[in-house]
Amino acid sequence: MAFRAFTQTHVYEKQAAPKEKDKSSIQCIECYEQNVYIGTKDATVQHLILPSSPNRDSSLRTREGRARKLGSSNQVAQLRAVPLFNHLLVLWDRSVTVLNMFSLDPVPALKKIQHVSLFEVCDSFLAGQTACVRMVTSSSRRKVIRIHVVGVDRWEVVREVPLLQDPVALAVDGVSLCVATSDRYLLCDLQSGSNEELFPHDHSRQHVVVTSVGLGEFLLNGPGSLGMFVMKTGICQRPPLQWPQEVLAAGVCFPYILTLQPQVLSVYSMVDQQHKQTVSLSGAKGLLPTSDGVLVFTERDIFSLRLVPLEEQIQALVRQERVEEALLLLDGVQGRGPLDSYKELHKAITCLAGFVHFYQQGFSEARDLFIEGELDPREIIRLYPDAWPCLAEGFQSRLLDQGNKGRDLQVLWQEDRNTFHHYLAFLGEFLRAVRGTEQGLHCITEVDCALLRLYVELGDTESLQQLVACPNECRLDYCVPVLQQHNRFFALGSLYQSHGNPVEAIQTWVKIADGVHQDSSCSDVYGHIVWTLGQLRDKDAVWKFADWTLQRNQEKGVQIFTSRQPDDQVETRDVLALLEKYPLASLLYLEFLIHDLNSEEERHHSRLALAYVTRALQEEEETDLRKTRGKLQQQLWESRFYNVSTVYERVKPTTLHTEKAILLCRAGEHSQALQVLVHLERDPRAAEAFCCRAAQGRDSQFEQTLLLTLLQIYLSSEDLASAAVDLLNNNPRSFVAEKVIQLLPDSWSVQLLSQFLIGSLRETLHQRRMARLQKALSQAELMRHKVIWMQASETKFRLDKRQKCTVCQTDIAEPEFALSHHGELMHTSCTGPS
Repeated sequence: MAFRAFTQTHVYEKQAAPKEKDKSSIQCIECYEQNVYIGTKDATVQHLILPSSPNRDSSLRTREGRARKLGSSNQVAQLRAVPLFNHLLVLWDRSVTVLNMFSLDPVPALKKIQHVSLFEVCDSFLAGQTACVRMVTSSSRRKVIRIHVVGVDRWEVVREVPLLQDPVALAVDGVSLCVATSDRYLLCDLQSGSNEELFPHDHSRQHVVVTSVGLGEFLLNGPGSLGMFVMKTGICQRPPLQWPQEVLAAGVCFPYILTLQPQVLSVYSMVDQQHKQTVSLSGAKGLLPTSDGVLVFTERDIFSLRLVPLEEQIQALVRQERVEEALLLLDGVQGRGPLDSYKELHKAITCLAGFVHFYQQGFSEARDLFIEGELDPREIIRLYPDAWPCLAEGFQSRLLDQGNKGRDLQVLWQEDRNTFHHYLAFLGEFLRAVRGTEQGLHCITEVDCALLRLYVELGDTESLQQLVACPNECRLDYCVPVLQQHNRFFALGSLYQSHGNPVEAIQTWVKIADGVHQDSSCSDVYGHIVWTLGQLRDKDAVWKFADWTLQRNQEKGVQIFTSRQPDDQVETRDVLALLEKYPLASLLYLEFLIHDLNSEEERHHSRLALAYVTRALQEEEETDLRKTRGKLQQQLWESRFYNVSTVYERVKPTTLHTEKAILLCRAGEHSQALQVLVHLERDPRAAEAFCCRAAQGRDSQFEQTLLLTLLQIYLSSEDLASAAVDLLNNNPRSFVAEKVIQLLPDSWSVQLLSQFLIGSLRETLHQRRMARLQKALSQAELMRHKVIWMQASETKFRLDKRQKCTVCQTDIAEPEFALSHHGELMHTSCTGPS
């Protein structure tokens, strides 16, 4: 069906005897509301009353009112109504006559204006003269335009504007007048009388057209069959309109331009300058714009072309999928038309435009239009097979004409899965774009349910997990069966968790870990369970799954207690009681208490040390015990809180000799500790390192004592003579040579001890020289202070009776006072540490 901007109605046919047909033909018309006036060739003015029905139903006939015969000859050339005064102005026999609009009786107070070839009435009132209107007349004798002020019972000429040529057509808009002469168009200012030439025309080859568009704009028939829009300033703000050469007349009914040709009337849009409609009208002579369309007349008939309501026009364009035109039309009439619901209509058309792109697989354009038009996401969801159960029962679509298209998607789903996959991808992109915005928040439940279903269908595990793990509004009664049907049990657990059901969530994941459910979407379900329990504030749920977690892996399972926030710790006593049957987990938890929570409780430190001992003994058969024993030794050296005797009683019967030595050292039994290292551990290097470690934080004398004790132990056995020599040679600076020589056997040669003796002598000399140097530096410092004292002693200064202390600002009254380097006097008590 072709688009129609106007609907045509035949409103009047003039009846006449065959012989009088030519004499009584219609020459001009005028209209005001339901009143139509026709001027005929035989000098008659006829009043017609149109039907009052808004649609001018063809069953209601136009009534003929009164008629006025002006004379016996000459046609009525022009009619203009002045409703303000109920005047009808008639141009007949080169004179303007005034009749009453309803009785058609002459108004005697207003005499004829003679010698008029053209006239026009300005629609706007004179500023400050609400009881007057303006009229412009063209003289038939002189090349002049006269401006008249018309009142209810008088009119007068207020200005004359001379022209170089006689006018053949004119139009008025406010204070602007556009005139067509025999070969050009002019613009005249009615207030100043100035005029401006626009452009020429060929009157012999084309009809002259001058009509007011409104708002200071005129439409002219320009060169090359162009409809030119000219502002009162002389510039063009619209592109010209290309129309046929044989245009007889043109009129404006916003937003359309209507051009009359001998056989048809053409309708053009002022918005995009495109041809929109053609109406067949044989023998048409002229047209008259009205408030709701135009009247077109032939010699015997009058036709009404009523403007179709803009909403209906726009909807018709949309139904024809001419949505771009619909949007242009809507935007073009936004500021001019009486569209109360412009915003809502614009949104609806924008959405329909989006649907056109949508079904043409122009998904990017469709998404942008849907978002701009604030499309209810449910309108899209309902089109997809299997997605409509996401919608609430009370949802009613406002886009009923999309139902057939929805069935097209159903067919596509069944016959072309590859193409349908693209539609699914678009749905996800659109729903993600509106989720969280005002557009999607009012139906967030449907959006989230549709996204879940979509991700399951597309196999998009990452997006599915992101949706269910974050706060969402998915309906469990719909989403749980969907996830179960597609074996998405890990996502199901996350959905339970996001809805505040952590126990059901973890139970679901436990079944995956135990092999009850099959779901490969998560490679480490057990790790996720541990992480979740570690973050969970529901302690009952943590205790419920603690045993299962620890039984599978003590090292990871203990993280349900160690990875918690500091303000969310589980009762330590209860945890330790649970972990008694899980030794590795207990050890790791104790490390967490001491190293991370900085526990200083003796029982925790003692239990950790005993746990290290137990684990070290269990690993004796393994090749590498260094890691566990290293932790144990570090604990024994560094901790100040464990019970030494308790740990020693546990270590004493074992082969952990180094640990025994550390414990004996902590108990003050240094000689016994060295005996253990030398005779039981049989590791001279360990014994030597033990001395250094035990002396950390103590003075050098303590280290010398330990090393001397170790030397004595070595010298007590002939088998350890080489160890004694190595000890001396490795630590010459830590021994006093005089004491060592007294202990050494007489059989040892000087050459055997040469390295020790040389090192010891060097150390002695170095210490002696350092002592001398330190003494010299101290003497120099003393001398510097004496010089400063002498210089200060020789300085003279005056002490007044009211001398103030520069520090406390009180009087110096005591006989003792201090003088700074800068000459400032102060109390001795105010000198401070400096």
